[in-house]
Amino acid sequence: MLVDRGGIRAGARAAACAVPAAREAAPRSGADERDRLSTRPCARQASRPVGVVPSRTGKASPTEERAGLSRRGGFGIDVMEKKDIDELRGKVLCAFLLEKAGWDVDLKESTRKAIKYRRGEGQIVIVIHDGRGWFDPMSEAKGDVFDLAMHLGANGFPEALQQVADLVGFTPTQPAWKRPARAKPIALLAHRWDARLKPRPSSPTWRYLAETRAIPDHLIQEAVDQGCLREGPHGSMWAAHTDDAGRVVGWEERGPEWRGFATDGSKVLFRLGTAQAKRTCTTEAAIDAMSLGALEGLRHDSLYVSTGGGWSPATEAAIRAIAARPGVLLVAATDSNMQGDVFGDRLRAIAEEVGCGYERLRPVHDDWNEELQAMLQQRR
Repeated sequence: MLVDRGGIRAGARAAACAVPAAREAAPRSGADERDRLSTRPCARQASRPVGVVPSRTGKASPTEERAGLSRRGGFGIDVMEKKDIDELRGKVLCAFLLEKAGWDVDLKESTRKAIKYRRGEGQIVIVIHDGRGWFDPMSEAKGDVFDLAMHLGANGFPEALQQVADLVGFTPTQPAWKRPARAKPIALLAHRWDARLKPRPSSPTWRYLAETRAIPDHLIQEAVDQGCLREGPHGSMWAAHTDDAGRVVGWEERGPEWRGFATDGSKVLFRLGTAQAKRTCTTEAAIDAMSLGALEGLRHDSLYVSTGGGWSPATEAAIRAIAARPGVLLVAATDSNMQGDVFGDRLRAIAEEVGCGYERLRPVHDDWNEELQAMLQQRR
């Protein structure tokens, strides 16, 4: 267990800031360029097809020159109508661009609604919204397929438009996420949560936590007593995310063969420990929050929270509300990798803005559950 007070690795900071800096250096955002390149069609242009169209003169028009578009041998991407751009967006999924650029699907870390792509060391893009949206968990970068093309290196929207147009009809070869879609819930979140049983000794969820994840029985019981846990399907665990009023707004789902988040739920914070504690340890998963609690003996002066692997506006607001309390120490207990350092950097920035204490707590292994299991293995 390593403590690093007041700082984050410079390399992680540079990696986290590289993409936003590149995006800020561009003269216009993808949305601005789209609006600029979209023109109101006249009657003759209304049926113009998407993609490459011939030029009568072979030269770019003044409008095209202002847009930075050029023609090659009398052909090129003409000034496109907004409906044509929208049609391209619907035809080309983000996965097409990523596969074409050599990214690979991480099936182990993917869910049906959030497919994780990796390239090289530390490069991650998560595809959402049925392939039509994405975000980079290492930075603030996100958007649609055109934004992704620029994120991957396209020089402005015209080049991104060309790259996306070239992929119309592309057939992906990488494995798709094949988990069947779950039925949309009918009951409210609170009713769905209350309808599930609490874990009990020897139940499938209890065995998963105790035997597979090495969480001590007394800590599982404490989490159950605090209303944090429910039995999920097929031996999985549901770990509640609550708002500042203590209402369940979603839950992390973890099991031997499944990981995800509550359908229609919201990621805020999983909370275990003393609600008004002066010391708040922020992890990336409820399993890690419980594991750190086990390693520390569930300190009475500490609140162990999890962001559920995300960083939503609601999560940031909840952390800021905790940090604003008098005398709070904000502990970044995120994973010991680049993504964990990025989250840690965000927590440090909040601590500096609010004026509370800050500490970086790293596991020797990748995460706190690995740390807990390694400790128990050494004892044996």
